[in-house]
Amino acid sequence: MGMLSLPGFLSCGRKKDFCVSKQKDPQASARDENQERGNWTSKAEYLLSMVGYAVGLGNVWRFPYLTYQNGGGAFLIPYTVMLALAGLPLFFLECSLGQFASQGPVAIWKILPLFQGVGVTMVILSAYVTIYYNVIIAYAIYYFFASFQKVLPWSECFSWADEFCSKTLLVSDCNTTWKGQVIHANYSFVESNNLTCISDTINYKPAEFPTAQYWNKVALRRSGGLNETGKVVWHLALCLLLAWIFVAGALFKGIKSSGKVVYFIALFPYVLLFILFVRGVTLEGALDGIEYYIGRQSDITKLMDAEVWKDAATQIFFSLSVGWGGIVALSSYNRFHNNSYTDAIIVCVTNCLTSVFAGFAIFSILGHMAFVSKRSVSEVVDSGFSLAFVAYPEALTKLPVSPLWSFLFFFMLVLLGLDSQFAIMETIITAVQDTRPKLMKKLRVPVTLGLCAVLFLFGLVCVTEAGIYWVNLIDHFCAGWGILVTAVLEIIGISYIYGGNRFIQDVEMMIGKKTFSFWLWWRMCWFFLTPVLLTVVLISSLLTFSNPTYGAVLYPAWGNAVGWSMIISCVIWIPVVAIVKLVKAEGTFFQRIVSCCRPAADWGPFLEQYRGERYAHVVDSEKKNEQEIPTVSGFES
Repeated sequence: MGMLSLPGFLSCGRKKDFCVSKQKDPQASARDENQERGNWTSKAEYLLSMVGYAVGLGNVWRFPYLTYQNGGGAFLIPYTVMLALAGLPLFFLECSLGQFASQGPVAIWKILPLFQGVGVTMVILSAYVTIYYNVIIAYAIYYFFASFQKVLPWSECFSWADEFCSKTLLVSDCNTTWKGQVIHANYSFVESNNLTCISDTINYKPAEFPTAQYWNKVALRRSGGLNETGKVVWHLALCLLLAWIFVAGALFKGIKSSGKVVYFIALFPYVLLFILFVRGVTLEGALDGIEYYIGRQSDITKLMDAEVWKDAATQIFFSLSVGWGGIVALSSYNRFHNNSYTDAIIVCVTNCLTSVFAGFAIFSILGHMAFVSKRSVSEVVDSGFSLAFVAYPEALTKLPVSPLWSFLFFFMLVLLGLDSQFAIMETIITAVQDTRPKLMKKLRVPVTLGLCAVLFLFGLVCVTEAGIYWVNLIDHFCAGWGILVTAVLEIIGISYIYGGNRFIQDVEMMIGKKTFSFWLWWRMCWFFLTPVLLTVVLISSLLTFSNPTYGAVLYPAWGNAVGWSMIISCVIWIPVVAIVKLVKAEGTFFQRIVSCCRPAADWGPFLEQYRGERYAHVVDSEKKNEQEIPTVSGFES
């Protein structure tokens, strides 16, 4: 009786673990080196896709705020150090890993079968993130369309506003001098009698700026909490559908279609960012904003604060998108002798410079808003949703021809989000392709469209009146310490179990022999510095982890339970797959562990001509395997 199972979910290290279909992939062209999986049409497409994946919304709405909060220009010191010690080493490792074996984040763990659950966790985490990330893109699409008006709809307190809406602070009461005596009076009394409030005695009403009320009342139609689901907000649902249509349209032919789209999607945001930067620095008050961001307001004493170094490590880690499986997936379509080392340097440096440059564009316009509204920069700066959809839109209303600048800003956010989303989805599709190669060769377009449709339906809960609470919940649980777990296990598994020196030999098969001094730094990072830093950040994240809140709104107990269920549904595969591997292996318990910690019999370069003497056994194993076992596209019959 036959048994169906995923490739690699059989017993450890045996020759029939990973049977690969030998048919040509329809997405491969005649010029491709790898006819079974396809290759990037050009190196430019790969680099732009990687830059698009790494450079996302966080570069615009998180990094500038972190820099301001953590000492201004002084923050660039720990940021650069963490790039060198943690970000770049892990990025280079993942680029090389995917390129060497031409496999995605699940199948790549033929290198260490016991850890294949790490790849499964990466893919599931990516699936959760892609659900809410496209919702954020839908927000930006909505604001993009809302900008096509003579007067921006959030520039004033229009019909949707309540009595607390105001562009200035509303005075409630104060002390004043009346007939020679100091009295406490309502502000209406003070105004009607042409009196003046005594300084430091003024009490203000709880007031909200028009942009804040527009965001909550019009864009989100936000309810009071997760318990109040309410109706689907149809304008957001339509924007979400449009976002998924963009994603499906870009990916229906895999890297052959997405590679063409990124020429515009990845490059044009830089044009828009430069335009916003030029406009921003020419405004009154721009210098004040820049000084708060990275100028004379920098505080070098912040470097003594451990929290600043943790923020730098966390920002580098999440900004480069390491540990998600996307870098492995995108690199798996490279030609074997592509220089993954220079690619890693180019992408990492581009990502970090983009973050720094985006801060100038953001803070110059926030500085102008502070100047016009006669507030300090510290009163107007914010991060995340509040920066993108409240603070910055308010700043845009202060500019001449504000609809034009609003259009450009939100168009930039849409593009930044989409190119990251393309890569996240490609991670999921690549995992399906590697585990179901025959299915994907015949039905790639229907499978891609089907995945997008299913994820769109899951995302509908995030565009209800309680949608923002769901977005925040998924982000809080699934984009945090879970991905740190996969990264720590990844680098420990490859450096200590598979063997860091062995991996260096693999990399040299692709990029050529290097000197001992060249590898000295990478050995220091892979063997010690990077795993130690990531472990410290992981432990710190777990110790400081708290239940989510959205503003002042607390989550119900069942909401927190759902959040924990989501993250457990991701990381549970690490021990589950390891146990399955051990159960299916043969021998004593120790022998089973040793067997599952050895690479699978067919681990090595995907194409036979690159296996050389080191992996010559793979060719013999495959030939013998074909004689012994009839296989159907990766399944054991």
